[in-house]
Amino acid sequence: MSDVEPDAMSDEPITVERLVSDLRELGLSAGDTVFVHSSLSALGWVCGGPAAVVDALQQTVSAEGTLVLPTFTGDYSDPGGWQDPPVPDEWEPTIRETMPAFRPGSTPCPRIGAIPNTFRSYPGVVRSDHPVVSFAAWGADAEAIVLPHPDDEPLGEGTPLARLYDHDASVLMLGTDYETATSCHLAEYRGEFPKEHETGGGPAIRDGERVWLEFDDVALDTADFPAVGEAFERERPDAVAVEQVGVAESRLVDQRALVDFAASWFGENRPESLEQADEGAAAPAAED
Repeated sequence: MSDVEPDAMSDEPITVERLVSDLRELGLSAGDTVFVHSSLSALGWVCGGPAAVVDALQQTVSAEGTLVLPTFTGDYSDPGGWQDPPVPDEWEPTIRETMPAFRPGSTPCPRIGAIPNTFRSYPGVVRSDHPVVSFAAWGADAEAIVLPHPDDEPLGEGTPLARLYDHDASVLMLGTDYETATSCHLAEYRGEFPKEHETGGGPAIRDGERVWLEFDDVALDTADFPAVGEAFERERPDAVAVEQVGVAESRLVDQRALVDFAASWFGENRPESLEQADEGAAAPAAED
């Protein structure tokens, strides 16, 4: 059983068999490589909850395909950037010194959703070791996609996200939308527009020891991802399939097409200078 969104109640239980049928109708097939974003509550009353969804995904792509899910752990990041909720400044040194290290085999990821948090501990799943933005995978190319995972620029080149692109993956959005489209972050690295850089951090195990890992990254921003998705579907309808899975509107998207489109879109629509970005951020919101 799962918590269900108020407008997502189904007339009957959503079973593994129903999910497999719906996923195949959407276009997912045995042997596919797919990067999955998911909302369990949007699917309806799922018999078996998140495990049923994982089982259905595995049955659909089979062991000849590859499933990849984000298993991000923002609560293992640098506390200096926490907003929901923030912590007192004086707590930050203690948090950095004492937070247990991220462990790929056991660290939960509940904040990113019940389905990834269930998937990460399934037999045969391989998980990368980045303390903040790990990926978990199962299937034929699982290790090739998620290992290794660079510390710096962890959603850029040479990372699991870029290797999904290299493997001609699809992006499956189960009841989610482009706001959660992590693949657009890869486009942020590739797009030609001015970028700020920042230092991230998190507790990791390196050379067998717990360390506070500091890593360099591009300052990423999801605010315009919905606009990217709207423009992408308008201009590249051939690269998107839309059907119901359970009772949720879901999408199967060509990841390469999305990343290439988003990189170009960012180059055309994001500020031409960091000064313009700062001015835009300071501008007052328009009234209705």
